[in-house]
Amino acid sequence: MNEVRRRFLVEGRVQGVSFRAATRARASGLGLRGWVRNLPDGRVEVVAGGSQASVGELEVWLHDGPPAARVRAVWLERFQGEPGDDFLIL
Repeated sequence: MNEVRRRFLVEGRVQGVSFRAATRARASGLGLRGWVRNLPDGRVEVVAGGSQASVGELEVWLHDGPPAARVRAVWLERFQGEPGDDFLIL
């Protein structure tokens, strides 16, 4: 399997709405490795590593997020680091 690694920055009402927990559940269900964390500027950072298809499914999901979230924008870039062995909330 050719693993892809991506970093997403999600902007909108994404903190305090269970975004991290829902992202972890979705990413884990897709077999992805990485993490999700709140940033001081109000955005959420998501790093994901796994198959192209699974990372793509997560990207589509991030544009909506959990029901209470209101996503305004999602930025994507390649991630060169190591995403770890599991999917964590940091």
